[in-house]
Amino acid sequence: MGRKERREREQKRESYASQRSSEKRRNNLIAVGVFAVIAVIVGYAAYIFATDLPSAPGGPENAGALGSEHSHAGILVKIFGDTFDFSAPAYQIKSSWIHFEGNDGTTVHKHATGVTLGYLFESLGLGLDDQCYEFQDGRSFCTNEDYSLKFFINGEQVNDIRDYEINEDDKILVSYGAETQEEIEKELLELEAMMLVK
Repeated sequence: MGRKERREREQKRESYASQRSSEKRRNNLIAVGVFAVIAVIVGYAAYIFATDLPSAPGGPENAGALGSEHSHAGILVKIFGDTFDFSAPAYQIKSSWIHFEGNDGTTVHKHATGVTLGYLFESLGLGLDDQCYEFQDGRSFCTNEDYSLKFFINGEQVNDIRDYEINEDDKILVSYGAETQEEIEKELLELEAMMLVK
């Protein structure tokens, strides 16, 4: 083996080593670039999630971030004297913002500012306006010549509750029928005696 052959071998080895080194460096740079892009995407997604909770699917339009408030209110809905049962599974935790929970049908839990009672009924699939209370199956109970839909917040009669935001320990009565003042007083006493589940 001559010098010339040895030199050629050494040059091939050096060329091969230099080629492998540059390939390794290129692969490392590609890996670092890919990880940097992934880190930016994850960081951006975390930022959006942390700052943009109110626009999460199913949330009320003007609500604050989840956890911005935690209030409890008692509610009693009477249709011709019968109590509407919100403890049924069909009415439990239908929205993270405002709901009934723990198989309790008397305590409303509100978890964000800006959430109204109208949104609660909407999330439960119940129609409610100042004249009618409507079940999911389409049955409606509307104010007419014989019967009326009435609303009370903390014992005071109001025209509508849809835009009302509950405060801690509020008591809300929704009553439909032809009740006398004495019967309404009885319903209000029943509501007042309810214990809130917090």
